Amino acid sequence: MTPAPMSFYEEIGGHDAFVRLVDAFYRGVADDEVLRPMYPEEDLGPARERLTLFLEQYWGGPTTYSQQRGHPRLRMRHAPFHVNPEARDRWLAHMRTAVDELALPPVHEATLWDYLERAAYAMVNTFEPTGIGPSAGARSDSSLPLRAAPESPASGR
Repeated sequence: MTPAPMSFYEEIGGHDAFVRLVDAFYRGVADDEVLRPMYPEEDLGPARERLTLFLEQYWGGPTTYSQQRGHPRLRMRHAPFHVNPEARDRWLAHMRTAVDELALPPVHEATLWDYLERAAYAMVNTFEPTGIGPSAGARSDSSLPLRAAPESPASGR
């Protein structure tokens, strides 16, 4: 009988590896003038916990994230925040430092980084420069369209 293949989660070190990754990431976020305002809690502990649980589940670890919070719905959960290319690039810079600290074998590093980079690009929801829009980092509901624009009679639709 062939043993079941290990998940990526297990291959890189399980819970401890993801805790180290997330802790290193949030060390950078804590002092980042663009990203820090996106975290409403004074203590980044809850954000650390959420990201750790999400990444563990995504990579084949425990499903605690979904049990506690439901479907990840990343775009929806990030919609209230001003995630522009500058925020994305800062997020990626802090995550790059964190991934490098793990010193993973090249194939694991490339696999993890590919996902993180794609996820960061997918979260961009505005191209407004930093400093434009809500100053606290959260976007107001009025900045999001509530319904499609009315059809023009001339359009023939």
